[in-house]
Amino acid sequence: MTQERFRTIWLKDEITVEVIDQRFLPHRFITVELTTCFDAVDAIKKMIVRGAPLIGATASYGVYLALLEIQKGDKPTEYINQAFEELANSRPTAVNLFWALDRMKKAVFSQNTLEEQLKSAFAEANQIVEDDVETCRMIGVHGLPLIEEIWGKNGHQTVNILTHCNAGMLGCIEWGTITSPIYQAKEKGIDIHVWVDETRPRNQGANLTAFELTKHGIPHTLIVDNTGGHLMQHGMVDLVIVGTDRTTRQGDVANKIGTYLKALAANDNNVPFYVALPSTTLDWTITDGLKEIPIEQRDQNEVKTVFGKLDTGELASVLICPETTPAANYGFDVTPARLVTGLITERGVCPASEEGLTRLFPEHKR
Repeated sequence: MTQERFRTIWLKDEITVEVIDQRFLPHRFITVELTTCFDAVDAIKKMIVRGAPLIGATASYGVYLALLEIQKGDKPTEYINQAFEELANSRPTAVNLFWALDRMKKAVFSQNTLEEQLKSAFAEANQIVEDDVETCRMIGVHGLPLIEEIWGKNGHQTVNILTHCNAGMLGCIEWGTITSPIYQAKEKGIDIHVWVDETRPRNQGANLTAFELTKHGIPHTLIVDNTGGHLMQHGMVDLVIVGTDRTTRQGDVANKIGTYLKALAANDNNVPFYVALPSTTLDWTITDGLKEIPIEQRDQNEVKTVFGKLDTGELASVLICPETTPAANYGFDVTPARLVTGLITERGVCPASEEGLTRLFPEHKR
């Protein structure tokens, strides 16, 4: 792999979808073939793929693969309903999953014959992928001026950005959300440095964001999750940009566990805290993030162990606590809108509020 952009999901042929197995990054670059709906469900559940937009795209192709199974005679016609249900149950928090499945339902059930359904599903899944690429590119277009403004004010000194988890291209298809303005800033010659939170327990920052920034030639430094507040206190962070898996119509943001603490630290130190998001992660049906966004609780072993590369080169999982110690593993937390400086979307930047969001997306006004 080089600094050139690549994609996280692609068609190997018209019956096989291929994805990067992100569980093994940065140590090994492995791809996985998906040929059945179960393969797609499994990829989402096991976090072979992760990140709200990529989960949605994978589920879309999962519907298409289910129809292929029906066409081959491996599954009965009614299996398509089960496929939608299993895909919907694969991850609870990322709203892109349900948005993508709704699009696929319309594409499939608007057709009469299996052949027509296959053709429509194939076209719609491909379009969902291409739409995400353009959406993320536009997030970069609208987020770039925020970086340019800081760069101008500080006399063209390095702009230090702190991020949490991975909302780069590895969580999307190509540009990514938080990384799109960063990549576009680099292309304009702006001096960028990124503080990369490790993002326990799965270490998506250490494993994925650092890997991605390395491939794109972006200077960065890995830090433990609790370092961000210290850096902000000492004026070493100009801007915080994070992603989101679900955002309410009033601007509350659900993102990887620990995001809320970054927002509190940023607020206390007057550091701008922005959330980069495609509109597909907006849940217009809910208003109170703390009460209404479901928070995924994952396997406790993700907390109790660390996966990495040994001196021998072997990849291994290592226990870091007493074997009998129980662990809680909340996957996400909710950052209230009051702590968010602004939302960076494909249509522009707006305040984290219903008024701000509906100004950009008037079709969702009540």
